[in-house]
Amino acid sequence: MHTIIGVMGGGQVDSATYELARQVGRAIAERGWVLLNGGRDCGVMAASAEGAAAARGLVVGVLPGDDLTGIAPGVAIPVLTGVGDARNVINVLSSRVVIALPGGAGTISEVAHALKASRPVVVAGWDPGEALRRAGGSRLVVVDTAEEAIAAVDRFLAGAARVAQDAEGDCR
Repeated sequence: MHTIIGVMGGGQVDSATYELARQVGRAIAERGWVLLNGGRDCGVMAASAEGAAAARGLVVGVLPGDDLTGIAPGVAIPVLTGVGDARNVINVLSSRVVIALPGGAGTISEVAHALKASRPVVVAGWDPGEALRRAGGSRLVVVDTAEEAIAAVDRFLAGAARVAQDAEGDCR
């Protein structure tokens, strides 16, 4: 099974956030992971898809509409939902770990949905605030760089692998 890493963030971002998203996307692809994002041709979605595609990675875009209008060029597998912002839940439930870059209310909702669904979250390049840090506990890590974000994902995945190994043979 492929490891899917969700990258969430704003549709309108500054150049530093765009570059961070591009670096995160590239690093995800270089690890052989699948990048999942909101699929649109703007902000963090476009930048992370660009970075992953440049490194020959696989990008899944979960789009809000029911057609390919506004899709990011790096998206190889578009998922047309027709559900608008409700796709935020699909984004996080389909991801093993969520990396949240600077954004707005949509990004904050994705972080909250991820935490509620017990998905680990790596917040990179912004302060999620006390409420999300408290809600996240050990499942939420705050970092500054793409390298730190990928290292945190590695730690979360290693911890999940240990838990899965301990539970082997437990299917009833």
